[in-house]
Amino acid sequence: MSSTSEVSKTSGTSETSGAFRLVPTREDLQHVLGQYAPGRSGAPGRTAVVMTMGALHEGHATLVRAARDHVGPEGFVVVTVFVNPLQFGAGEDLDRYPRTLDADLALAARAGANAVFAPSVDEVYPGGEPQVRIAAGPMGERLEGASRPGHFDGMLTVVAKLLHLTGPDAAFFGQKDAQQLALIRRMVRDLNFPVEIVGVPTVREDDGLALSSRNRYLSPAERRTALALSRALFAGRDRLAAQEALHARATALGGPHPARAAALAASASHARRPTRTPSTRRATRT
Repeated sequence: MSSTSEVSKTSGTSETSGAFRLVPTREDLQHVLGQYAPGRSGAPGRTAVVMTMGALHEGHATLVRAARDHVGPEGFVVVTVFVNPLQFGAGEDLDRYPRTLDADLALAARAGANAVFAPSVDEVYPGGEPQVRIAAGPMGERLEGASRPGHFDGMLTVVAKLLHLTGPDAAFFGQKDAQQLALIRRMVRDLNFPVEIVGVPTVREDDGLALSSRNRYLSPAERRTALALSRALFAGRDRLAAQEALHARATALGGPHPARAAALAASASHARRPTRTPSTRRATRT
């Protein structure tokens, strides 16, 4: 007998067909996909997956809404909630990573998901850790991969597995994890996965910090330090925008002397020191 359970959708959920379901096993997932997923039972629509490790927040809700918009009201959206041990190194936060399944179910339902696939470790890796894994290669050995050896191998392994299990037309990932997104796209291209990978812009808090399940670990002092990154990004963005605007204006005024106009724009932009940090909450939502 299937152990799939129905969960009542709370108010504010987008209109989708069928009851919202919590799915704990691979067998239950195939049952739900076979019964409800468009295209598998003759119903119209497409399927999409949003992969998470749980502790969902507004950034994840944005991914789910983007997936729902992509597949339409007749489509099928599944959110996966799985804390993948393969991508945690020694001394990292596997044991204390926040696990908030009840709240995750409520958020996923409100955002428009049809189901949450929340398997155990034994369900995903029966018999223990897999002997065959996806290797991230040189792309996974630089930047974050240089300080977290093996992290991206574990991440790609579970993404490949979840793509096989959910069989979506499209998979949605946040641009916040830029290296992860680049590696997933490369894996899908190199290994011919029949899925579209969609990157969704970063959602930030009022002070500019990117939303993350791990933000709760930060002390007030650490949070202030973390803001240096977003402020630097905003300053670079503003400088580039100012340079392009000045270049366009100088070119328009300079007529047949584009080289002189470009030099003038560059000189003016170097003299500018933008300090404004715009509020970006919700501004990046698709």
